[in-house]
Amino acid sequence: MTKCFSSALLKQLVHYLKSLSFPSINQIMGVSRNTTSTKVGNSTLTVRDNRTGRVYDVPITDNSISATAFKDMKASPASGERVENETNKGLRVSDKGFLNTAVIRSEITYIDGDAGVLRYRGYPIEQLALHSSHLETAHLLIYGSLPTESQSQLFEKEVSHHGVMHSDAEQFFRSFRYDAHPMAILTSAFAYLGSYYAEANPSLQGQTLYSKGDQSSLAVMDRQIYRLIGKATTLAAMAYRVRQGRDFVTPPTGLSYTGSFLYQMDHLGQENYIPNPVLEKALDVLFLIHADHELNASATTVLQTGSSLVDPYSAIAAGCASLYGPLHGGANEAVIRMLISIGKPENVPAFIEAVKKREKVLSGFGHRVYKTSDPRSFIVRKMADEVFKVTGKDELLETAMALHEAAMGDEYFVKRKLAPNVDFCSGLIYRAMGFPLDFFPVLFAVPRVVGWLAHWRQMMLQDGGVKIWRPRQIYVGPTKRDYVPVDERVKIDDLKRTPSAIDHSGISKRTMLASFKGQIPSKL
Repeated sequence: MTKCFSSALLKQLVHYLKSLSFPSINQIMGVSRNTTSTKVGNSTLTVRDNRTGRVYDVPITDNSISATAFKDMKASPASGERVENETNKGLRVSDKGFLNTAVIRSEITYIDGDAGVLRYRGYPIEQLALHSSHLETAHLLIYGSLPTESQSQLFEKEVSHHGVMHSDAEQFFRSFRYDAHPMAILTSAFAYLGSYYAEANPSLQGQTLYSKGDQSSLAVMDRQIYRLIGKATTLAAMAYRVRQGRDFVTPPTGLSYTGSFLYQMDHLGQENYIPNPVLEKALDVLFLIHADHELNASATTVLQTGSSLVDPYSAIAAGCASLYGPLHGGANEAVIRMLISIGKPENVPAFIEAVKKREKVLSGFGHRVYKTSDPRSFIVRKMADEVFKVTGKDELLETAMALHEAAMGDEYFVKRKLAPNVDFCSGLIYRAMGFPLDFFPVLFAVPRVVGWLAHWRQMMLQDGGVKIWRPRQIYVGPTKRDYVPVDERVKIDDLKRTPSAIDHSGISKRTMLASFKGQIPSKL
C-alpha cells in the first residue's frame, strides 16, 4: 500500500472510509451524521464529537433541539474511565435545575423575562387584569379562548355548583391541630378530595380515561376541573376557619368567586352579609395574575405527578406541596417577615449593607425568569393603592417604599437585575386585608389551581398520548464494591454521611432511663 499511495492520499482515503456508515435509528429519525460543512441558514445544529471525529447534524425546530439526539453520539470509553459513565450508550444532557430544558410543547402562557412580558394564551396580563375576571381568565387558560356569554354562564354556574363539600369533610378538617399550618391542611385536603370520586381515577377506570379526547372523556375531565376550581376556595376557607375555631360556612349563591370566598371565611351569621366590593375586586385581580406562570416549580410538579396517570386531585395536591416552599408560594410571606425584621425606614440602609455582605436575604426582589421588572408587580402596586384607601396604609408600607428606593438606586442590585417582583407588594395587600402571614401561600395556591389544571389538561390531550416523566441522572457514586462485614468497617468522619444524634427530653428521656422487658440498650 505504501508503495502505491502517497501519505497524503492515504490519509484522504482513510478519512473518506471513516465517513461511510449505515444510518442508525436516531439518524433515520432525523439526526444525521456527516463530515461536510453545513450551509449557513439551515435549521440544524452541527456537532463535532472530538472523541471520535464524527460530525452530527441535529434538526432545530422552534429554536429547540431534541435532547435524545445526543444519544446517538456514542464513543468507546477512555482508558480508565468509569463504566458508570455509560459512554458507549450516548451522551446525556446535564441541566441542574432545568435552566434550559423544555419538557413540553405548550400553548398556554408566554413569558419574556428580558422584556418583562407575561401573556395568557396571547393576551397581555395587563389587559386581562384591567378588563377580565379570574373565572373568565380561567376559561381562557384551560380551554384556549375567552368565553362567549353562554360559555361564561355555563362555566361559572358549574364552578359555583361544585363548590359545596360533603358533610364528612368537617370531621376531616377537625382532625387537624388548632395550630396546623393552613398549607398543610390544604395540601392534605386536595388529596382527600380524590377519595370521593372513583370516576376520576384512571387506576380504576382505565389508563385512557383522560387521553381519549372523545365527548365522554372530555366530560369526565371537565367535571373534575369544575370540582377542583369550585372547591379550592371552599377547602381554603375551611382551613382558615378551623384555625379560628369557627363553624364552617356553606358556599353562598349569587356572589362572585372571590366574594363567595370572603363570605365563607368571614360570615358569622350576620343577615344579608356582603363582602367589601373593593377587597372582593382586589382579590379577584390578585387571583387572576397568580393563575398561571408557565412551568414554575409547582406546575412542573403537577405534570411530573400527572404523567403517571394518577387522578387529578392527587396531582393538584402534589403541586400544592411544591408551592408550600419559601422559594415559591411562601415568598410573599417571607417579604413581610423581612419588613418586620427591618422595622423602621431608617433601618433600611443597614439592612441593604447586610444583604450585600450576604448576612441577610432580600425577599421580593429578582425572579428566576424576569431579568427586568415583573409585569405583575405594576398591577399589584396600583391595586394596593385602592385597597389602602379602604383599609388604611399598612404600617410597613413606608419601610417597603424605603427599601424599594434604596435597592433601585444601588448599583449592586441594579447590576444584578434585582427588581421588585409580584411578591413584594402582594404581601402588603394581604396583610392590609387582615389575613395572617401563614395564610399567604394559600391565597397563592387557590388561583394557581387554574394554571395547574390548564397544563394537566393540555398534557392529557397532547398528540402521542402521555409518557411518564423519567429524567436521567449522572451517577458519580462509588463503582462496584464488595460487602464488608461489620467488624471490618472503618468509621467515616463526615457529618453529611453520619446519622445525627438527637437530644431527647420529657417522656422519651425518662423512658430511655427506665428498664423493661425487650428494652434496647440506650447510650445516653
